[in-house]
Amino acid sequence: MSDPELLERITVNPAVMVGKPVIRGTRLTVDHILNLLAHNESFDDILAEYDGLNREDILACLLFATKSLKDTSFVPLAVGNA
Repeated sequence: MSDPELLERITVNPAVMVGKPVIRGTRLTVDHILNLLAHNESFDDILAEYDGLNREDILACLLFATKSLKDTSFVPLAVGNA
């Protein structure tokens, strides 16, 4: 699936979830899916939890995040002493 096809799965509407990016046709935010992945939930776990969601929706969230961060500078949240 091409990047544009994946990105069509993500929508932004001020009337849905306060304008956060969501998976089309759901109220599942991109940041929620990314948070699940960051906390070691597998694709299979996520798909089992949310009916109607498919692998391409999760891939779309990852691609959306990648594209969103591409033109930003990374600023650490905190500097720790190692």
